[in-house]
Amino acid sequence: MKTKEIRTLPDDEIGAEVEKARSKIFKMRFQGKSDAVENSGSLKTLRRHIARLNTVLHERETGRRKSPEAVPAKDGK
Repeated sequence: MKTKEIRTLPDDEIGAEVEKARSKIFKMRFQGKSDAVENSGSLKTLRRHIARLNTVLHERETGRRKSPEAVPAKDGK
């Protein structure tokens, strides 16, 4: 899920996504102790996903960005 998509979600859904990702990381770490993990790179991806989710929540709490429309467009330079 990209950051633009995350910004369109309400706060409670973002919180649910964070909890889901954290539980997935826990299961993968637990599985890694007993068996071989299929894709060890997915742990890094999940951690970054949680960081993106938490960043959007923090931006909303501090009032830095309120909506996707408030994001300035890139002019390609």
